[in-house]
Amino acid sequence: MEINIQNTKIELIQWLTSLEDKFLIKKILDLRNSQTKDWWDEISSTEKESIEKGISDSEKGKLNPHSEVRKVYEKWL
Repeated sequence: MEINIQNTKIELIQWLTSLEDKFLIKKILDLRNSQTKDWWDEISSTEKESIEKGISDSEKGKLNPHSEVRKVYEKWL
């Protein structure tokens, strides 16, 4: 049986508006917060450093044209 996601969301909204159980509301909020973590907080410090270096290089104009990059990585594309 396939769930109609739009109808299910509306049913959940209606249910939430009538909910009075503070403990259950907190659990739902905790679930939502666990699903909306910032990816930056989830990556390693090495990955962060690499991204920051790339941004810094870009701001300094130290970029390679797409055609040059394709030549280097062509065998994997």
